[in-house]
Amino acid sequence: MSPQPDHYTVVLKPQVADEENRPRHGAPLRSAAVVATGETGVSGFPRYEGEGVQAEIDPETHTVEKVTVDGDELPYGWVAQVTGHGRRK
Repeated sequence: MSPQPDHYTVVLKPQVADEENRPRHGAPLRSAAVVATGETGVSGFPRYEGEGVQAEIDPETHTVEKVTVDGDELPYGWVAQVTGHGRRK
């Protein structure tokens, strides 16, 4: 198992539909650099915070398991994805 990343970049996107009504993600509307807080969230995964975003991220799959933005949940149909991660030297 590799060490837990100490930071991520999280992007927020709306989910939209194509011409055949299949879901796809739209262009990113916001991104945030988040850093590890050293705490574990309610999802059981490490908590990261920064730029108004609080996220709980699975360090194995880099999946955002729980997220709030400026203290609120994401609007229905929006998604949060990780686009970058790493460890500082």
